[in-house]
Amino acid sequence: MEKYSQFRDKGTAIAPFLPIPSPPASLFWTPIHAILFAVRLFPVLSISLFYFLLLEILPIPTTLKKCVLWLLLAVPGVWWVDLQVDGVKRGRLSDKQAAGALPSAGDVVASSFTSPLDPLYLAGIFHPVFVRTWPAEKGVQVITLWGAICMAFSRPQIAPPPGTKLVQLSELSKRYPDSIICVFPESTTTNGRGILPLSPALLTLDPTSKIYPVNLRYTPGDITTPVPGAAANWVWKLLSKPTHQMRVRIARPLYNSTSIDTPRSEKANASAVDKNMGYETNIWDSPGLRNGLHAGWEGKAKGEEDGQKMLDRVGEDLARLGRVKRVGLGLKEKVEFVKVWKSRRR
Repeated sequence: MEKYSQFRDKGTAIAPFLPIPSPPASLFWTPIHAILFAVRLFPVLSISLFYFLLLEILPIPTTLKKCVLWLLLAVPGVWWVDLQVDGVKRGRLSDKQAAGALPSAGDVVASSFTSPLDPLYLAGIFHPVFVRTWPAEKGVQVITLWGAICMAFSRPQIAPPPGTKLVQLSELSKRYPDSIICVFPESTTTNGRGILPLSPALLTLDPTSKIYPVNLRYTPGDITTPVPGAAANWVWKLLSKPTHQMRVRIARPLYNSTSIDTPRSEKANASAVDKNMGYETNIWDSPGLRNGLHAGWEGKAKGEEDGQKMLDRVGEDLARLGRVKRVGLGLKEKVEFVKVWKSRRR
């Protein structure tokens, strides 16, 4: 894999876009894998069609939908083996003291994104409103669960396509006050070995909104989809293995406390200038105008700095929960990686 060395992070040597190879299998296990795939394929297809074509659009209780999603995860052997929540001891999630440690209606889940199983699990637990983000766009696009799954297989996009209806998270929280909002702030999938720079979409939240960083990991890790396409190969890996273990980590809630100030308008500052000034007077010599603009610029710079600190806290929590490191590679580098990967594979 030295030919992809340019897509390794310079500081950590992590390559977050390389697919994770499957563990070597002996000839003894080959027919067993084929049998498991054949036995599971029809039930998985049947449940998927039943849910996405019928159940998802019907006004039925959310609990029933969650049960079907859990069945969809159980058939291919995806087992939820470990759940850890910051500040809550094992076995104490049902206590009243742990009530604020888990996301609830009106909160935001900022989740890592490595596999199509991520939105399936999050829908089975929280039944959230999924949104799509971009690395330089504060607006988000509301998508369905199926759209979130397809996003794991789709090519990365630097910016939203023309005509995409975007909305800010603060407005979305008011639109869906009884739902959790799920954001994938990395804007694309990785192999789970690093956390990419986060989208600024989280900065549009109200200061009172809770942000819960959530990290999901799988063993074995070959069911991650850092490279778009290859859906058929992924389905084979999912259905032919006896089990897949899932580990979930949820951090303490964070708050968006940034307050980005914009410089005062020239019209507002002009009112502070002495009305008796002549045409030969330099208005920039006015202490009030000069100080006002300086304060405005400082406020904007401080707001942007505070916003980046908030994104850094979310990224650090995601990295800590996944026991990985943050990397400097982003969506632009992944677009280039996909081009090189596809050309060399051909």
